[in-house]
Amino acid sequence: MHIPEGFLGPSTWASFWLIMIPIWALASKKLQAGLKTKHVPLLSIGAAFSFVIMMFNVPIPGGSTGHAVGAVLIAIILGPWAAVIAVSTALTIQALLFGDGGITAIAANSFNMAVVIPFTGYYVYRLLSAGSKLESRRRWIAAGIGGYVGVNAGAISTGVMLGLQPLLYHTPTGQALYFPYNLNIAVPAMAFEHLIFIGFIELAVTAMVIRYFQQSDPEMLKITEEVNA
Repeated sequence: MHIPEGFLGPSTWASFWLIMIPIWALASKKLQAGLKTKHVPLLSIGAAFSFVIMMFNVPIPGGSTGHAVGAVLIAIILGPWAAVIAVSTALTIQALLFGDGGITAIAANSFNMAVVIPFTGYYVYRLLSAGSKLESRRRWIAAGIGGYVGVNAGAISTGVMLGLQPLLYHTPTGQALYFPYNLNIAVPAMAFEHLIFIGFIELAVTAMVIRYFQQSDPEMLKITEEVNA
């Protein structure tokens, strides 16, 4: 799902920097207001978890990759705004130190993986688990479904972003200047692998961790209520 350097035209990646800078600022403000000092280490652990799980990349035809992200799990525990900061931090380190994702594309990658995935998955989880007790089976099932839906939403968002490039940037003869494949190739390529394979990895990881917390420390599932109060 990482977009490499040179796949997005200048106005595209610049636009996402303009979108993400206020989102990062708002996320930081919300965490300063709601995140307690004792929960800060969990934010660091969440960023580290996301960093590690995203390193297991599966190549996708066209030049991008597929992988689990862990963003929905972070959102369920600490809230979606915490996931914005944690996953964006992981993506920035990967781009700067490991070349995993382009440097100019950090904001675009953050939009897809640190905004679309956690917010989509978190609200699916909230919808499906509404009214259930912390120990309810519905909680971990909802978490798994949220993870599956979230990571697929991020993959489709990435596919749309890439597939628009030939329409936006091309020579007078129609040759693409950046990413070469149109929407009818980019979106199915991104969606297919996530729908049939990677989405289920995200589902399993998210559901199993939430189930573990239910059994060992149910109070962990209350943190997001405190952060977002």
